[in-house]
Amino acid sequence: MGKRDDLIEKYADDLRKKCGMEPDMALLTKVTIGCGPAIYDADASTVASSQEGELETVKNNFLIKKLGLKDGPELMEAIQSVVATYGQSERNKYRAVVYYMLTKHFSKESVYG
Repeated sequence: MGKRDDLIEKYADDLRKKCGMEPDMALLTKVTIGCGPAIYDADASTVASSQEGELETVKNNFLIKKLGLKDGPELMEAIQSVVATYGQSERNKYRAVVYYMLTKHFSKESVYG
């Protein structure tokens, strides 16, 4: 297995143990690939959920640009909900896991079809 496969397995483990959900491995793989080289960078691979600017970046670059959603208060509410599911105290919130949960939340799996 390659480094990406190891990371996908780690993300799946987080979804099971920290988020209480069984991951759709095909979708998780596609979301992880969609994150590009960011998954290999220690800083870029995680979402700093306590920083407002970081949450705005997730909203603008992922929810609006990637998933094609219209801007509105429900976007930030969804991000907050995902952060709460992951665990507010959880230090490392992996970007791929957050993006996966947001994709599922908005039923936008078709974007990765």
